[in-house]
Amino acid sequence: MTPKEQIIELFRRNVKGKSPNVNGKNKRHDGKAGHWLEQQFGITANANNKADLFGYELKNETSSKTTFGDWSANIYVFTNSEYSSLFEGNRRYEKQDSFLRIFGKSNEEKGGRYSWSGAPCPKIDSYNDFGQILSVESNKDIVAFYSYSHDKRPDKANIVPKELQIENLEIARWYGENFPTSNKGGKCLKAKLEDKFNDKGWFTCKTDVNGKYDKICFGEPVNYDDWLDLIKEGIVFFDSGMHEGNKRPYSQWRANNKFWDSLITETYD
Repeated sequence: MTPKEQIIELFRRNVKGKSPNVNGKNKRHDGKAGHWLEQQFGITANANNKADLFGYELKNETSSKTTFGDWSANIYVFTNSEYSSLFEGNRRYEKQDSFLRIFGKSNEEKGGRYSWSGAPCPKIDSYNDFGQILSVESNKDIVAFYSYSHDKRPDKANIVPKELQIENLEIARWYGENFPTSNKGGKCLKAKLEDKFNDKGWFTCKTDVNGKYDKICFGEPVNYDDWLDLIKEGIVFFDSGMHEGNKRPYSQWRANNKFWDSLITETYD
């Protein structure tokens, strides 16, 4: 059998007609159904950033949007040696919390916890009320900029350190295709995306009205240039979940399920 035929066989044997069994799993964990689905295909949780199965990446359908990956920036303003001393704390996560208190927003429903999500999270080619914007650079890097003049917060002068009250301050940069010679650690976005999506392609499993899986769908491979075009169009968007008190940056890159559905080329019962 071909790899695709093996995946279809696994679906029909282990998934079709079933609902995710999440008994014993953390009910507050959004990915619990996805983990169950991975288990049915024999996929074990890992952080190697490779396609899940036989060169295909598995994407579990969600209520409204689906993630390409949780890909943090390669450098943040609080890790940049030029500015890091302006952020409180000695450890990276302490400086990250300080960053959130400057560039994020307080959530009263979470006890005043600051996060870089929702309103402060930068979008492509349009400044938000926190003076932030996302840009695709000519070298194919993606950069989040802050400009003091575009910051509409009435108390911004008391929030933003004087040294940061400037225009076009890089607050986050994702290296696109290449690392600068001074920084060769980790992976650039092209490698992260194409290692997962530019091998054989990807697949997802669809549920019926009763929440039981009834179809498996396949989509074509995705390369970095095409993905960047989707960023520029606002179809793929940065959906930050960075919040105070958690060391992980939570940097999701997502698209609405309607778009993912448009990529499907084959469907099997």
